[in-house]
Amino acid sequence: MDDPAWKAGFMKYSGVKGIIRNGVSDARFRDHGLLRYWFRGVEKFAPWVRKVHFVTCGQKPEWLNENNPKIHLVSHSDYIPDRFLPTYNSVVIEYYLHRIRGLAEHFVYFNDDFFITDNIDPGRFFRNGLPCDIAAFQYNPSWSQWYGTLRNSIRIINRHFNKKEVLGQFHNKWFDKSYGSKAWWNYLLKPYGKFITLRTPHNAQPYLKATFEEVWKAVGDELSGASANKFRSMDDYTPELFRTWQICQGKFEPYNTYLDTKMFPLLLRSRQAVKAIYGRKYKLVCLNDNIHIRNYGEVMNAIKNAFEHILPEKSSFEY
Repeated sequence: MDDPAWKAGFMKYSGVKGIIRNGVSDARFRDHGLLRYWFRGVEKFAPWVRKVHFVTCGQKPEWLNENNPKIHLVSHSDYIPDRFLPTYNSVVIEYYLHRIRGLAEHFVYFNDDFFITDNIDPGRFFRNGLPCDIAAFQYNPSWSQWYGTLRNSIRIINRHFNKKEVLGQFHNKWFDKSYGSKAWWNYLLKPYGKFITLRTPHNAQPYLKATFEEVWKAVGDELSGASANKFRSMDDYTPELFRTWQICQGKFEPYNTYLDTKMFPLLLRSRQAVKAIYGRKYKLVCLNDNIHIRNYGEVMNAIKNAFEHILPEKSSFEY
C-alpha cells in the first residue's frame, strides 16, 4: 500500500466499471504491520512446514530475511500469465497457484489475514494423503456480492458432478458425525437434485495441486475469461470452485474445521479477537479488516500487543 508504483497502477485501473466496490476498498490492501507474526507463528507453532511460498506483486518487507532457505519469494509475474497483469483481484491470484515453481502436491493456502496462534500438526490439514475439510451445505442470501460469485462456481460444479451420485458414493464423508449442527442442511437438502454453496470456513485451506490442474483442464476457458478482471467482479469464480471440486471427488477426510478455527470481523468483534489471541483459544484465526472501523489505530495496536504477548521472539524469517 505504501509502494508508489503499486499505488499508481491501482489508481489507473480502479475506475473500471462493473467491479465489486469492496474489491477496491483500502481495507483489502492496507498494511497494519502484523505480517511478521504470521511468520513467527509458523516457526513456533508449525515447525514442520517445509517451504513458505510468499506471494506479492514484487514487494518485500524490509525486515524479511529472503536468505532463509524455507522461504520462496514469488512475484505475480512468476506464475500468472502476463496478459492478466497487473491484477488487484485476489481470486485471479489464487486461480494460478498450481503454477508456482516448487509448490508441493500437498499445500496449505493462507491469506495474509490468517494466523496460526497455537501448536498445530500436519494431521490438522492432511490425513491419509487427503485434505481435511468439512463438506456441509449452507444457504446463502442472493444479495451478497461474495456469495453471488460463489454461485458462479456452483454452476460449474453442477455441470460436472451429479449430486445424488456424489452423496451416494461418499455418504460417510458428507454425513460425518464430527460436523454436528454445521451440517443440518445436508440432511434437509438430501432429496434436492442440485448442489448449493458449501460452508466456507474463512481460514487456512489445504489443497491438492492436482485438483487445480484438473479444474483448469475442465473449465480453463471460463477461468481465463475471468482472469481479465483486475478487481473483484460479479462474474468471478472463487477459490471455492477448487475446494468444492476436491470435495465432490471425495478427495478429502472429514474434519469440522470450526472446532479450532475462528474468523473475527474486526468491525464488530475486535475485543473477542484480542482475547482469543492472548488465550490461544484457537489454532487458527482470521482477522477480517473493514474500512468502517472507527478506532482503527487502537484496534490494531491491541491486536499487535496480543501477538507480541504470544510471539515475542523474532523468527528466522526476520533480520
